[in-house]
Amino acid sequence: MTEPEYDAAIQYALNRLQEELSPTLTYHNLWHTREDVMPAAERLACAYRLQPRQRGLLAVAAAYHDIGFLRQYDNHEQAGVEMITELLPRFGFGPEDIACIAGCIRATRPLAQPENLLQAMLTDADLDVLGRDDFMTRGQALWAEVSAVLGLTSWESWLQEQRAFLCRHRYRTVAGRTLRDEGKRRNIVLLEEQLRQNAVSLSEETLSGNVEDH
Repeated sequence: MTEPEYDAAIQYALNRLQEELSPTLTYHNLWHTREDVMPAAERLACAYRLQPRQRGLLAVAAAYHDIGFLRQYDNHEQAGVEMITELLPRFGFGPEDIACIAGCIRATRPLAQPENLLQAMLTDADLDVLGRDDFMTRGQALWAEVSAVLGLTSWESWLQEQRAFLCRHRYRTVAGRTLRDEGKRRNIVLLEEQLRQNAVSLSEETLSGNVEDH
């Protein structure tokens, strides 16, 4: 049985993301896929000592997990599944491999529950940033994107939403929790500190306004 062309399929996805993604996607851009999710997926693949076929499928799933943004913003995961069904056969992927990759992409939807290890690994790789030192910087990029695309939201509300999300989030793999849980706890503290600082600033502005009124 001929092996799929993993590297060629990955390069095709990265080329299209580079050339076709909207510049308003300041978070879900080429960097997110190539420098964020793909290395995180590879770290997990090493941690679990995946066999070459599984490693290749996970790498392709990581490369294509946001390809649906080329078609639409909302429900981009389903658009991505439709795209890989059209695209991956040309790189030698059969129905079973495509179904595996599609399952991984669907697992990255909000509130989705991974059904197997590869799906759990891609889900953890997609949210690897939650436990990293660049979380706040990347969060600002995501806030800018959401505000530009959806017309949302105040920075204060965004911080509150992010704190709530991190508090309820759980990495799906043991390796993910081992690598990133401590960092995620630190980022929750940073969010809380930012919210406190904002509250103090707002209080001072209100007090200053009252003084001026008199």
